[in-house]
Amino acid sequence: MRLELSDGRPVFGRMQQPIRECEPYERERELLDALGLTESGLPVELYRSGAPHVFVALESEDEVAALKPDFAALEGLGIAANCFAGSGRSWKTRMFYPARGIPEDPATGSAAGPLALHLARHGRIGFGQEIEIRQGAEIGRPSVLYAVATGSRERVESVEVGGVALIVAEGVFRIAQS
Repeated sequence: MRLELSDGRPVFGRMQQPIRECEPYERERELLDALGLTESGLPVELYRSGAPHVFVALESEDEVAALKPDFAALEGLGIAANCFAGSGRSWKTRMFYPARGIPEDPATGSAAGPLALHLARHGRIGFGQEIEIRQGAEIGRPSVLYAVATGSRERVESVEVGGVALIVAEGVFRIAQS
């Protein structure tokens, strides 16, 4: 983990993520049906990065924004469904993981690195090209993450994710003495 400081305070953080292998997702048709889609623009693949992240490529950012998934069907799949669109450095994504009580996540750091790797492996970006990932607007919590995968298709050298964290809530727990 590396922090960038301004006036002695952290303003941006970057962290290395483990390099994850991917595999074809065997329940692709069920996933696409749950998302209301007919196809993915790239292979639908699973990356085990904490959560089992599965990636589905859409044609446009408007299509990503318009998604209205069947949460019950997604819950039955037990995976984190990551839907994305974009080009070059700019990407929009939405992540649904109802099997773990997360209908939609506003910022998915564990999926950002695998997304950069997925895009690089399939030639949508170059290895070493940092991407900006916008997420969370549809649930009123817009976020921006950054990710880069370095190396080559044959040998991935590193995966790195960065961003700014904001406090969205804080509280105090008081434990009563018995």
